[in-house]
Amino acid sequence: MSDFAIRKIVCQIEEIRHEGGPAPAVPVLRGAIYAICANPFAGRYEPQLQPAMEALKPLALELTDRLVVSLGGRAGIDAYGKGAIVGENGEHEHGAIWHVSGGYGMRERLGECRAIVPSAMKVGGMGSTLDVPLGHLNAAYVRSRFDVITLACEDGPRANEVLFALAMARGGRVHSRMGGLEIGDVKGEDGLR
Repeated sequence: MSDFAIRKIVCQIEEIRHEGGPAPAVPVLRGAIYAICANPFAGRYEPQLQPAMEALKPLALELTDRLVVSLGGRAGIDAYGKGAIVGENGEHEHGAIWHVSGGYGMRERLGECRAIVPSAMKVGGMGSTLDVPLGHLNAAYVRSRFDVITLACEDGPRANEVLFALAMARGGRVHSRMGGLEIGDVKGEDGLR
């Protein structure tokens, strides 16, 4: 992973206690963690990017472990997502490297996760924001878990860097009432329901 030398790691946790109606019985927790890394492909075209997905798996495991601890442990985490911001000397595909790695890290550590890991990637400069989408771990049709956590790094990614992010949540949107599959009805068999 030395090609993706880490400059810094940032973790943010949101505890949502109120959303304009009655307070939830248990606050919703959303968290994101990201690493600002050197982009070994910045400024040039590299035809073979897929080997980098394997190289980033240790980072994904480390970030997953740290985020789970920051959220108070594995119990109750029921939504996840991932994302990347590529600095201006890179290209979208340099963020797409994170698709397999980021998903692998969370699935490896969180256990049974049948639903696709939602993701967002973009090219952007320092201070760019990223809305990392969240979805239920086992049932994509659980609308209460459709959410985002917004992150930004004021000094990154620099032109030759990439920001790799993971996100998780314990609980859905406060006062969710848009129908869809309810948590108590999740079967977790096919990643949809």
